[in-house]
Amino acid sequence: MSDPVTASDALPDWLRPVVEACAAITVDELTRFAPPEGGAARRGAVLMLFADTDADGEGEILLTERAHHMRSHPGQVSFPGGTIDPGETPVEAALREAEEEIALDPTSIEVFGELPELWLPPSNFAVTPVLGWWRERGEVGIASPDEVHEIHHVPISELLDPRHRISVRHPSGWLGPGFLIGPERDVILWGFTAGIIARLFDFLDWSTPWDADRVRDLPSYMLQGDPTPGQDLRHHTRPGE
Repeated sequence: MSDPVTASDALPDWLRPVVEACAAITVDELTRFAPPEGGAARRGAVLMLFADTDADGEGEILLTERAHHMRSHPGQVSFPGGTIDPGETPVEAALREAEEEIALDPTSIEVFGELPELWLPPSNFAVTPVLGWWRERGEVGIASPDEVHEIHHVPISELLDPRHRISVRHPSGWLGPGFLIGPERDVILWGFTAGIIARLFDFLDWSTPWDADRVRDLPSYMLQGDPTPGQDLRHHTRPGE
């Protein structure tokens, strides 16, 4: 994890609590699945990228929507990321994957921390969320249409709005936290990514009360070829591939 005192003075004030959280949050505050000691878990990394919006003093998070034809977790909203290649650090892997998926310039990103490594037991993945600030904001686009359907720039204020919070139900009966995103609020953010965001916001004391009894079923296009539920961090899923 990055020490918050080493973070650039150029970081916006609204991001400072997130920087401090990187040094304080524990794996137990994010999940009950810590990587087992001496295990042979496959390692992955995702990029949780924060940026300024056009509005003064407001931040956003960049998310990608997986291609709808993918065999696993089609249409699932996630952070850019994937498997750590031999010789790579989590930071290097997260930035490389973001460049490959959405043409994000890695030199425009200031990495300011990492969250604890999180274990996904069924797929035996140990995933490190890498946190960065889009210091020199530029253009992004779908560089890998086989992997990415859409790019979402989601204001943090919209994620915190109780009107956009839902519980998501999988046909298996699994129920977990979710968010409604997109211009029409018709895209469901759920599973692994929703779990990271929800629990980080809880840790920061940013969350506001919301109606957990407002339940939405997953649309059919998110279920194609996916026999098991994508879970939040207190359950399990696989990271972006």
